[in-house]
Amino acid sequence: MKSKTESNTATGTETQELFITRVFDAPRELVWKAWTDPELMKKWLGPKDFTAPVCKIDLRVGGRYLCSMRSPEGQDFWSTGTYREIVAPERLIMTDSFTDAEGNVVPATHYGLSADFPLELQVIVTFEEHNGRTKMTLKHTGIPAGEMSEQTGPAGTNLSTSLLEP
Repeated sequence: MKSKTESNTATGTETQELFITRVFDAPRELVWKAWTDPELMKKWLGPKDFTAPVCKIDLRVGGRYLCSMRSPEGQDFWSTGTYREIVAPERLIMTDSFTDAEGNVVPATHYGLSADFPLELQVIVTFEEHNGRTKMTLKHTGIPAGEMSEQTGPAGTNLSTSLLEP
């Protein structure tokens, strides 16, 4: 994982760009499907030890997704976003926001997070094929610098090659 801190002098806040790169021993089409098929996404979405009981995807430019992640303690965290660009199987660009269970955007404070967390972030995911393997790069822009960005690292994510097997 690498990150880059940027300052916004207009708001006086610092944000992070989180970069996660993984290479999967799977064809690009299968890794793409893990990001675009709701049943597959439910198998890996969220931090380690979380589940994803709900995932709805309207995969078209202007379409939205709505997903929940459930903590080991049973708390649900909902998120949504709008697809801005879809280039199958190469790239996804989408927004990312916290929501309630009905998909209404809520501030991060709804989930006990810092008030400086923006209502909307941007996510760019690219998929590059290399001899039957896939390099996936995720860029998540807008996460506040500090404790929250430190908790969003790749070590705790669930996406692994075992989940990509048919």
